[in-house]
Amino acid sequence: MHVHLQNEPDDAARAALHKALDDGIELTYGAELPEVCDYTVLVAGRPAPDLLKASEVLNTLVIPFAGLPASTSELLREFPEISVHNLHHNAPATAELSMALLLAAAKSVVPIDKRFRQGDWSDRGQMDRSIQLEGRTALVLGYGQIGKRVARACQGLGMQVIAIARRKHSDPEHELHTVDELIDVLPKADALMVCLPATPETEGLIGEAELALLPPDAVVVNIARGPIVSESALYDALKERRIFSAGLDVWWKYPASRDEWGQTQPSAFPFHELENVVMSPHRGGHVSDTETQRMRALARVLNAANRGEEIPNRVDLTAGY
Repeated sequence: MHVHLQNEPDDAARAALHKALDDGIELTYGAELPEVCDYTVLVAGRPAPDLLKASEVLNTLVIPFAGLPASTSELLREFPEISVHNLHHNAPATAELSMALLLAAAKSVVPIDKRFRQGDWSDRGQMDRSIQLEGRTALVLGYGQIGKRVARACQGLGMQVIAIARRKHSDPEHELHTVDELIDVLPKADALMVCLPATPETEGLIGEAELALLPPDAVVVNIARGPIVSESALYDALKERRIFSAGLDVWWKYPASRDEWGQTQPSAFPFHELENVVMSPHRGGHVSDTETQRMRALARVLNAANRGEEIPNRVDLTAGY
């Protein structure tokens, strides 16, 4: 089986990939067409049209991360015969960061740390700076690879867990609902954990009306995509203390290039001026061995294809995830 990777991994990642691959899988690399265009699998997040067209036997596209870029979705309309699959190597790290944001936001860790570094002990004994999570309810919005891990972690903290899934089904661990029932369960959500993929249907899903249904001491955590939550509504709810706090790893405004990394506020609203928000620059899936984990996950997908097994993590192009 011939597999072509549009982007060439570094030496360590390439070694990890080769080590985990079955025999009989040939790899080629690069944005240019290989000498022989007989690859059946293309690995690319935003594939060049030429690479999709060049191989007459191409039947599988592996996007080497979670999600479906809008440009790729649009391009794939011309190639309905190609099966599309994701990698979810980032799910554990992203779920872990969601819990870090939840705990930091619930305990006001960041502003208290800032004051204490100046020798200010005034937060000691202040009852209104922290909320206890044990015994409260977490609403996990999105019950995929990340959401399931978040649900288990919240349960480990002693929280009751309700999850919103794509479709309603029985689950031995948690109470499940569909998005149609969201407004019924939002009033129970002491912690709203947003883990949904970004699609036209999920954009703006949590707006002013939805935030108003949350308890006044609720914590909102978003590690999915910024536009799922209304930017203005969340800012107003935090500024006016209609919810307790938020932890955000995803945003509405990103630097156009690396040159702007040091000078780009992530929102049209001054979230950075609010004490009750913990801010993180979309780094949930990035850990010390991310690329090695990515290659191991890719190897599992390629091995399944090579063995004639069902290839995991298929993307529904209509749904967008």
